[in-house]
Amino acid sequence: MTKLRDLQHRVVTTGQRYIGNPILARLPIQTLLETTGRKTGQPRTTPIGGRRQGNSFWLVSEFGEKPQYIRNIQSDNRVRLRIRGRWYSGTAHLVPEDDVRARLRRLPRANSTVVRAVGTDLLTVRIDLA
Repeated sequence: MTKLRDLQHRVVTTGQRYIGNPILARLPIQTLLETTGRKTGQPRTTPIGGRRQGNSFWLVSEFGEKPQYIRNIQSDNRVRLRIRGRWYSGTAHLVPEDDVRARLRRLPRANSTVVRAVGTDLLTVRIDLA
């Protein structure tokens, strides 16, 4: 089962890295997460799906702590978030105790469907906006 999960992770992230993310990052309506690279210290931008609720933005990582943006958050949780063309500063928090399935029901349907379909280790992330 672990080999299948690892293969699924590699296939999905390769597609995201080389096809999906470069296209989505150019769309003005796409929500973007900017983290600081843990090795380079350079800004790293990742298209994400989720929803703002009050002064927080919620999203679900489909591969738990494996994605580079999650590892960057673990190293430095200060982030920036572009929502509808406007940039916000924030502090990201991993929320492993959250009910991920319930959270996905409250997030945009299309993104949640994809996360459920390809995800192997779901993890909630909350970004507190400044």
